[in-house]
Amino acid sequence: MARAAMSKSPVHALADAARTPFWLADPARPAAEPALVGDEHCDLLVVGGGYCGLWTALIAKERDPQRDVVLIEGQEVGWAASGRNGGFCAASLTHGLGNGLARWPGELATLEELGARNLDAIEDAVARHGIDCDFERTGEIDVATAPHQVAELRELADQAAQLGLAGQEFLDRDAVRAEVDSPTFLAGLWDRTGVAMVHPAKLAWGLKRAALSLGVRIYEHTPGTHLSSRGPGVAVRTPYGRVFAQHTALATNAFPSPVKRLRPYIAPVYDYALMTEPLTQEQLAAIGWKNRPGLSDSANHFHYFRITADHRILWGGYDIVHRYGGGVRAEYDHHPDTYRKLAQHFFTCFPQLEGLRFTHTWGGAIDTCSRFSAFFGTAHGGRAAYALGFTGLGVGATRFGAEVMLDLLAGERTERTELEMVRTKPLPFPPEPVRSLGIGITQWSMTRADENGGRRNLWLKAMDAMGLGFDS
Repeated sequence: MARAAMSKSPVHALADAARTPFWLADPARPAAEPALVGDEHCDLLVVGGGYCGLWTALIAKERDPQRDVVLIEGQEVGWAASGRNGGFCAASLTHGLGNGLARWPGELATLEELGARNLDAIEDAVARHGIDCDFERTGEIDVATAPHQVAELRELADQAAQLGLAGQEFLDRDAVRAEVDSPTFLAGLWDRTGVAMVHPAKLAWGLKRAALSLGVRIYEHTPGTHLSSRGPGVAVRTPYGRVFAQHTALATNAFPSPVKRLRPYIAPVYDYALMTEPLTQEQLAAIGWKNRPGLSDSANHFHYFRITADHRILWGGYDIVHRYGGGVRAEYDHHPDTYRKLAQHFFTCFPQLEGLRFTHTWGGAIDTCSRFSAFFGTAHGGRAAYALGFTGLGVGATRFGAEVMLDLLAGERTERTELEMVRTKPLPFPPEPVRSLGIGITQWSMTRADENGGRRNLWLKAMDAMGLGFDS
């Protein structure tokens, strides 16, 4: 998105913002379940209380109500990425149509169908379990803010039509600005049915309540500190006890996996967001947005933005911050330089909202992998399964990941487990210092491409040829 000269407005707009995730500050936040003290035994242990772990526990009980399921979470359910994201619940399992076409063209039609069914299943579960998470299936518009992006969106619309994918509509400048009015918008591609907007933390909390109601035992403030094989099953050590299980599903995402050989496949990166105060009726009229789709721009360093149930605007993305050595730490949750940059870009996009203030600023870790979409597998002789690497598009895809893990643990050949996407893995990231050096060169190259009509330099072309990438 085009940059404007820095003014006092962005800094002033941030002056009183709380440094906390807007979603997690909601008064609906439930009390934490007690930590595990002593030993537990179960059929299935789920490690991780984000979306992926919650869906795994819930679906396991729905498949077999007699199955004894325990879930442990290192802090509180939904406190990490599941309570900090933008609330874009997408059908795509491949981090967008373009990435799917580049990596799995032969099975993309199947992946799109499975993704659509997965989103339908999420909508059904929200209704069936009475989860109040502001679920709105309004779709998402990818907007062009530079001339070369207009051609890219047209090409993507043509490819979707050739694949017979419904609901993808190209919007010219007037049409996109009729939906959401910004002087920076040149065109758009509206996926009308493939994305829902949700309150992300309320979705996590609702899944927690649903799992508890089906008999899942949840222990919070209970990190799994060590995983080992134990007879025909596995054992997980926690600070004050142990869990013995026949099988375990590992939903650790950006955090270090208990299976150490998987750690090179994940590079934790940090993403940041702002939330505005509620817009007045006059401010809403100035920008439109009556149909309430989510939006993202088409740059390499992109922004994502959406309107909430109470008429605030969430504005996030652009910077992708990787720290040397990786790791997930509380001190990485805030990045004032990025907040100022995001605020500046916000008022470039919506100059008619001059004077609007931000109420919350926050960040969180993303489990980036080199192919931008999840990978799967088993360990400990098939007694442990994992799904990792959702790369910022996991609100919807984590439910699919849960089903894949349960299929793998059951030893079943299903439509999911037969996918090339499920049977293969991305390339791992190199060790430090090569990892940080490569990520730095990639980020610089992506910025240069954004500034040079989308033209990719030799470094990015080489990365493309190797199937490597870095994104959020």
